Amino acid sequence: MRVKKMLAAGLAVTMTASVALSGCSSSSDSADTTTAAGGTTTDSGDAAASEDGIEKPEKITIMVDGTVTTKANDRDAFEARWEELTGIDLEIIQPDHDAYMDVVGQTFASGPENWPDAMILSSSYYTGYAEEGALWDMTDAWENSELKASGRVTGEDVIENMKIDGRLYGFPVTRGNGCITYVKKAWLDNVGMEAPTNYEEYIAMLDAFTNGDPDGNGVNGDTYGVSAAGIIGTEAPYVNYLPEFYQDAYPSFVQGEDGVWYDGFTQDNFKDALTRLRDAYAAGYIDKETLTNGTNDCRNKFYEDKYGVFTYWAGTWNTNLKTNLEANGRDGELIPLEPIAEVGTYIERTPPVWAITAACENPEGVFKYLIESMLDGGDMQTLWSYGVEDVHWSTKAETVLDQSYDEGVFHFEESLEKPGTAYTKQHIDPMLAIASWDGDPGKDAIAEEAANSQQIFNDNCRQAQIVPSTEVMATYNGDLTTLKNSIIADVVVQGVSIDEAFARFESEGGAEWSQMIVDSLNESAN
Repeated sequence: MRVKKMLAAGLAVTMTASVALSGCSSSSDSADTTTAAGGTTTDSGDAAASEDGIEKPEKITIMVDGTVTTKANDRDAFEARWEELTGIDLEIIQPDHDAYMDVVGQTFASGPENWPDAMILSSSYYTGYAEEGALWDMTDAWENSELKASGRVTGEDVIENMKIDGRLYGFPVTRGNGCITYVKKAWLDNVGMEAPTNYEEYIAMLDAFTNGDPDGNGVNGDTYGVSAAGIIGTEAPYVNYLPEFYQDAYPSFVQGEDGVWYDGFTQDNFKDALTRLRDAYAAGYIDKETLTNGTNDCRNKFYEDKYGVFTYWAGTWNTNLKTNLEANGRDGELIPLEPIAEVGTYIERTPPVWAITAACENPEGVFKYLIESMLDGGDMQTLWSYGVEDVHWSTKAETVLDQSYDEGVFHFEESLEKPGTAYTKQHIDPMLAIASWDGDPGKDAIAEEAANSQQIFNDNCRQAQIVPSTEVMATYNGDLTTLKNSIIADVVVQGVSIDEAFARFESEGGAEWSQMIVDSLNESAN
């Protein structure tokens, strides 16, 4: 069976992207990782059929990561409310968030009898499992759905982008979101500058932030311009933390407008990007610890006023950055930049998807009653977006974290897992939902700065391309990516010349591996 050929290996060698989902909760319970068969029942004596002839499941088993309400945050209440709304038994398998994709791989490798009905998959794994026949083709279900016919869907382009050879095997309930460049307004004011609109102005700003006195402490040169969690990212779209330097360059595989695949790393514009990065790093504009930084390192340095430009997630993170700056006694006003002229558009991350496995006995029912219902514009969308009333949110008159609310005013409750903080959302971020929602009870609770940065990003972004999985890519792309990242570090941090760097790329097999993968992608496309 074609599925077993790949799944026996658990996709171990095909995936080079990080399994961390940026912007997601990093905390979750350590749920039992032992999977159990959970196929939906098709007992016609018990199951009910809807008006469209789709059989209502008696039970649905799902495997989810920490983006879905965890045990620590009263998952039992979430499950009970979902079952109350649907009349369907829901079984949730929830491994630890950080180990999630490892457990997914083990589950697929263990055989179809152990697969859940549906699961959350990151884009890297989605393409591999779909092309090996492990996922149900939901194209027709989506095309004939009440959701599509409702006229409320605002993200059809996002859904289209998830198609593989014109077929849909996973459904994104939200946009992928992405990173937008934030600049500290107080720093701009202190150096007498406006927000940059092109690369020349951007570099001038970094120079002023590095060599001037942007923090106003009377000392020149004790700060720097920009920091990032790595010179190159560990997952697509790779360039999102330093977009002003990469501009139109991309380090991985790209399909041109002519339908032909190529490796962006080998193009002249990528060499230009490396030159910009090397020069800025040598000038001290870029944090010298960027190569080894984690996102937490960057955030802490930003809060401590060590640098002034931070490209990070749009939306809710604008509020988080503002709040933490102010908690550290800093000015919290940030300017989210529209992309500078040379960048053109920010890149939107390919979103995780809800996929239905090929082992599911009633996939049409799971699509309708699980996936489609998440965006019903009513009680179910409220549950997936905000959680359970009076557990995760409320409209009662009460005081939460020293903030008083009148009766009828929507507000979040204090986090059960992280006391001292309030919830901001559940699985679906309302600002990223792909369907409009007139009755959104929490729309007025979204902070102005979060809504503003999210809107700027949404208005100025393009979607990352999905790269198909091929056997050649599975064999060579891991080593190729490691080599590319090493070369990037050598050029930027060590000052190695472009010619020397790409001579190494040739001598150590990178050029050959790259061409083999490109050939396999183009053969697959034909």
